[in-house]
Amino acid sequence: MPYTKRQDGRAFDETREIEAKVGVIKRADGSAYFRIGKTVAYAAVYGPRDLYPKFLQNPTEGVLRCNYNMMPFSGSGERVRPGANRRAKEISLVTEKALTPVVDLKQFPNAVVDVFIELPQTDAGSRCAGICAASMALADAGITMKDLVGAVSVGRVDDKIVVDLDYSEESYEGGPVADIPTAYIPTMDKFSLLQMDGRISKEQLTEALEMAKKACTRIVEEQRKALKAKFDIDVSNEGGDSDGQ
Repeated sequence: MPYTKRQDGRAFDETREIEAKVGVIKRADGSAYFRIGKTVAYAAVYGPRDLYPKFLQNPTEGVLRCNYNMMPFSGSGERVRPGANRRAKEISLVTEKALTPVVDLKQFPNAVVDVFIELPQTDAGSRCAGICAASMALADAGITMKDLVGAVSVGRVDDKIVVDLDYSEESYEGGPVADIPTAYIPTMDKFSLLQMDGRISKEQLTEALEMAKKACTRIVEEQRKALKAKFDIDVSNEGGDSDGQ
């Protein structure tokens, strides 16, 4: 049976509902919460701080280090095995690669900026949600950045090209499925993450990436709103009473 309608009623180019906040973890240097549909990611940034052991230090620029972790009962499918695993290490690495192009690490020689990403609840798109949360948390920490990074999955479900696949679409059995996590930097007009699981034609991939650009640009707008909302509140609180006392 052809795939003609998404289960949650979304248009094929529409993301799930997005919620974004920053400053959600008090003891972190920067932090963020990002939710897309039922997938929830928290990110906390610590640093820059001296990197040890010293042989890991880079005298010309700092090091960005990301740690991605899905909690054991977070997934829609089977229980996630707790602790470090191959998938978590791979996603930690691609997250670093997705964020590094926008972070100015030359200001922090011999230092490290650590980003910890935790997902208490997932329904597909977890690595993309993690990247979105981490991008906001870095900005919240005051790290100089060229732009925010928006991330979303696109792909193919049967003969339809769709944005932001949920778990039911990733596991769709009525036809071929391709899941393509992407991360996009609007001001550079460049993708910093592009992976794929499944098969898709060149023409379909081109269409999917154009849809990803538009969706990621909308996500970055939501990220900026979250940051602006926090700092607008901070500025208003510093203003004192209206009578000048």
